[in-house]
Amino acid sequence: MAEIINFNKARKARAKAEKPIRAQENRARFGRTKAEKQAEAAEKARIAKALDDARRD
Repeated sequence: MAEIINFNKARKARAKAEKPIRAQENRARFGRTKAEKQAEAAEKARIAKALDDARRD
C-alpha cells in the first residue's frame, strides 16, 4: 500500500528546500557593491565603444 502524504506539508517542504538555492542565486545576481556595478558598466561601455570604433561602414 502506498504511503499517505499531506500535499500541503510536501509543498511547504519543497519550498523550504528550494529557498537556499534561490537565496544563493540572488546573492550572485544582486549582491554586488556599487563600485563593482559601476566597474562592470564602464567595462561594457568600453567594449561597446571599441566595437563601434572598429566597425567599417
